[in-house]
Amino acid sequence: MCGIAGIWGQADVSLVKNMMSRVRHRGPDAEGMFVSQNGPGVLGHRRLSIMDPEGGDQPIYNEAKTMAVIANGEIYNFPHLRAELAKRHKLYTTSDSEAIVHLYEDHGVSMVEHLDGMYAFVVADEHNLFAARDPIGIRPLYLGKKNGAWLFASELKAFPSNCDSVQEFPPGAFFHSDRGFSTFYTVPEVLSRPAPVKDYINNIRETLENAVVKRLMSDVPLGAFLSGGLDSSIIAALARKQMDRLHTFSVGIEGSRDLEAARLVSRHLDTIHHEYILTEQEVKDKLPEIIYYLESFDQDLVRSAIPCYFTSRLAADYVKVILTGEGADELFGGYTYYKDIVDADFLHRELRRSITSLHNINLQRVDRMTMA
Repeated sequence: MCGIAGIWGQADVSLVKNMMSRVRHRGPDAEGMFVSQNGPGVLGHRRLSIMDPEGGDQPIYNEAKTMAVIANGEIYNFPHLRAELAKRHKLYTTSDSEAIVHLYEDHGVSMVEHLDGMYAFVVADEHNLFAARDPIGIRPLYLGKKNGAWLFASELKAFPSNCDSVQEFPPGAFFHSDRGFSTFYTVPEVLSRPAPVKDYINNIRETLENAVVKRLMSDVPLGAFLSGGLDSSIIAALARKQMDRLHTFSVGIEGSRDLEAARLVSRHLDTIHHEYILTEQEVKDKLPEIIYYLESFDQDLVRSAIPCYFTSRLAADYVKVILTGEGADELFGGYTYYKDIVDADFLHRELRRSITSLHNINLQRVDRMTMA
């Protein structure tokens, strides 16, 4: 999506510029910076334009230009928020990120309760800094300390090597420069109330369809990964219902069953399908680059990142936004080991644990590979 970087406690512009250069791959379309003289602090942004490509460069300011936001992600309920904010504010862009700065003006830290989306953002005025990350951690964010100042960035590689400490910004949390961290969302512990199976099926279908539809909000071309499995095929099918033309993308080795399955699904859905045949040598050649962008040596994560990297490169030639089936296994018990769990309460706890771990496993993989 985009890359953000900054510092609070020092107005070190050169440091932030250096940090931004290390996340340039996340935002090749534009660069912007906000310097708070009284804070002091610096916000930097590298933009990959999705909404309002012409007018949505960041930082985005309030009317008086005393407050600025840098954001990575997308606010899905932006049309509703915009209609409400327009009653009280002068809006200068059609970017969904503009809603963030005005919501913070109006509601302070409780503004996160008004957001539906995937996001990591930082808001600063002349006195305070406020940052937040979406409930599941779809968008990445890290926080560090250096000589008493707070540093933040979308990726670990952005931080200078002499930081005192660096930590992952927790999902479903916000940070205020005067108050520290607070949690605003946790994955629910409570099991659902018993209901007829038909009701569950209808609710899941409606929720899933709505989830796909709101992710189609884009001012640039959009496509979908397609492995031929249930997860990506269902997402592609729901997207195709809403779109006249849908580009789908697959990669694999010669003779791959996944490639053949993806072709079958593509023909059934009538998508514009693209595929790439991988060679062993290509994988060997690109492995150091994949690990560099992934920011992990975890064997399983690296293995799953390889096809994701090549599919992302293929898709980048045709679209700027991609839909994936990530999270389905964690939500619906798709992993093989789940079938051995016979206790419903234990299964619920294990699914919940899987969902709360998504941000630094599969979501990290998809984020880094699509941004590489």
